[in-house]
Amino acid sequence: MSTVQPGSLSVVATPIGHRDDISARAIATLRAADVIAAEDTRHSRPLLLHHNIDTPLVALHEHNEREAVDGLVRRMLAGQSVALISDAGTPLVSDPGFRLVRAARAAGIRCVPLPGACAAIAALSVAGLPSDRFVFEGFLPPKAAARRSRLQELAGEPRTLIFYESSHRVAESLADMREVFGGAREAVLARELTKMFETVIGEPLAELAARVAGDPDQQRGECVLLVTGRGEETDARLAEGQRIFALLREELPPAKAAKLAAAITGAPRKSLYEAS
Repeated sequence: MSTVQPGSLSVVATPIGHRDDISARAIATLRAADVIAAEDTRHSRPLLLHHNIDTPLVALHEHNEREAVDGLVRRMLAGQSVALISDAGTPLVSDPGFRLVRAARAAGIRCVPLPGACAAIAALSVAGLPSDRFVFEGFLPPKAAARRSRLQELAGEPRTLIFYESSHRVAESLADMREVFGGAREAVLARELTKMFETVIGEPLAELAARVAGDPDQQRGECVLLVTGRGEETDARLAEGQRIFALLREELPPAKAAKLAAAITGAPRKSLYEAS
């Protein structure tokens, strides 16, 4: 009696913008697969047609992943090969697919990575910020209070911080970063990478937040925000801010003294005020 050999799960990176940013191996794998699990089949179909890939598509997104996983695992156990793609970039990086990969591995199915585009890494490569150690935070909470709370938790992080942000919240997030991290912290907005209107802007947070707030064109498209970690220079700003704050407090209420000290030194206002 013959035993069916399980198929495989290929996790395939696709372009973040330019359709030709895909490897020959990825194209061959997508053509050979029995089925492609796509985050949005309508979004992925033009890319597949561009590369003459006619493999059947099924949807796998955040709303149906729990239900879809069992069927895909059964197909692979029956010998079929499945390719997983997201709307753009590397699957599972702020995209669906974790449950499928986890279930496939638990079932003894071989999972094969096909590396390629990733917006976070692409942005880091051209940001000019320290890149030897970094932290990928994905999307910040959409509500202001939760977002500021998370940023406060990250204020002392020494590694470069990388965030994804939606176009309609990028100005608010930059304003919150300026408030929490201080206006002097280096930051970069990498927008629409590999697309026609690609821009990479690096400025201190105070200047970058003001620029984006005043330019609707910088509030469009796919955005990656990068902020340098807290280092010796940041510690020196905080120490100077605390010194100025102590002097101003002799004449002003704490909240106003903290605001002025932060504006003068670039130290985080909240850190100064909480130390009072």
